[in-house]
Amino acid sequence: MIEHGGVDRHKFLPKRIIIIRHGESEGNRDGTTYSTVPDHQIALTHQGIQQARLAGTQIRKVISGSDSAPDDWKVYFYVSPYTRTRSSLREIAKSFPRKCVIGVREECRIREQDFGNFQVSEEMKVIKDVRQRFGRFFYRFPEGESAADVYDRVSSFLESLWRDIDMNRLNHDTSLDLNLIIVSHGLASRVFLMKWFKWTVEQFEYLHNFENCEFRVMQLGLGGEYSLAVHHSDEEMQQWGLSPEMIAGQKWRAHAPRDANMEKLPWYLDGFLDHVSDDDVDKKVENNVSSC
Repeated sequence: MIEHGGVDRHKFLPKRIIIIRHGESEGNRDGTTYSTVPDHQIALTHQGIQQARLAGTQIRKVISGSDSAPDDWKVYFYVSPYTRTRSSLREIAKSFPRKCVIGVREECRIREQDFGNFQVSEEMKVIKDVRQRFGRFFYRFPEGESAADVYDRVSSFLESLWRDIDMNRLNHDTSLDLNLIIVSHGLASRVFLMKWFKWTVEQFEYLHNFENCEFRVMQLGLGGEYSLAVHHSDEEMQQWGLSPEMIAGQKWRAHAPRDANMEKLPWYLDGFLDHVSDDDVDKKVENNVSSC
């Protein structure tokens, strides 16, 4: 992959893409808050503020490997426009000297799933029960969004993100490790991972939501593909709801060459197709032809 001017585009790839859910909000603590405060204006609790500060410290250690000065790495933030995500970013960023932050961008496409304006708690309980029976991915909230709708806008964001990276719009000094930190919401974060790793709708349905200020580290593997398995253990991924096949995919990515096509691997195809040999297919075709 060569960019215009003969520049290797791989050199612009971030070393890590870290996606984190906001800290505990007033709505997380008391669901009736959504009936009186617009979702996008709901603030963090005191505990949520503390969670975000701790997460900042933890992410800083992941990036630097220690408490040393940021002499060989930088960070760039993307943040949802909601009050609770912007406040979480502010607390997370306290762990990073200003000189190591090369940019911050508010990004509306990674906002919370739209549940439909003010929410009446009694009605929402009934609606969420219906969602469980209908399926979490395709159920659309009245006057709101489905997870499939969120998938569409997150997909659009990912396309823009890749253009930013490929064209070096982030003004990244390629001699330093770049780390993208995306401060978002639970469902948007799961959908982001689903889109990135090409997980199916069925696999999405089994994923557990992020806890407040819980984060996932997507890190470049040895061959240049991003993987959760570089930083996270099998046990962690199991706890998040990843199936053995999904974990195998992450471990494959940790060593796969750049732009390798996982969709062609036999164990991946077996999730969609009946497992038959090429000889069986040839015999079936011959029998069908001879019977015509």
